[in-house]
Amino acid sequence: MSTPIVDPTRRLFIRSAAAATILPFWTVKGAFAEELTRTVDQTEGPFYPNKLPLDTDNDLLIVNDNITPAIGEITHLTGKVLDLKGNPLKNVVVEIWQCDGNGVYLHTADSDKKKDKQDKNFQGFGRFVTSSTGEYYFRTIKPVPYPGRTPHIHFKVKKGSKSLLNTQMYVKGEPGNEKDFIWKSVKDAKQQQAITVGFEKVKESKTGELSANFVIVVGLTPES
Repeated sequence: MSTPIVDPTRRLFIRSAAAATILPFWTVKGAFAEELTRTVDQTEGPFYPNKLPLDTDNDLLIVNDNITPAIGEITHLTGKVLDLKGNPLKNVVVEIWQCDGNGVYLHTADSDKKKDKQDKNFQGFGRFVTSSTGEYYFRTIKPVPYPGRTPHIHFKVKKGSKSLLNTQMYVKGEPGNEKDFIWKSVKDAKQQQAITVGFEKVKESKTGELSANFVIVVGLTPES
């Protein structure tokens, strides 16, 4: 039986101060007069969780009712899922997964070898159902390097049981990008720029929290 999607986690999006930073851009008239750059499809990779956690909500820092947060730089990850004309895609599922702050994925092929290093307080995987405006929100950690890879977060966009897109998001200005074979495989400059995202400090945060905004463009219309 599949793990149910927890839709009420949209409340976290409303409460997020970081989410407000994306609003001015989307209100610019004519922002999508031209076709957008489609988000490049990339490999799902070997570590999509082979055993989903009991907790699959959009807060990856806290597992179930634990009070101990995950290790890492707290990041408010926001964005929208759009079609090529800039129309929002509502009620699609956005999934993310990434290694923890010690470089361990939530996958037995990786975690079984690194049990002594794995951060048990990091959820490693999360889901969010987009709002009527195509928005999504996750609370996670800033990605860290994995052996042979630059820091990145995996994304999957789904509609029902159909996978619409697999891609990866990278950190803008990260030196390891130029050595990463998957990042370098994107030859189109606009597509490469679109998946490389800045991480900014959240104003007035006393704990150094970060915000990042990743717009996902798929080749579908809202009615598809």
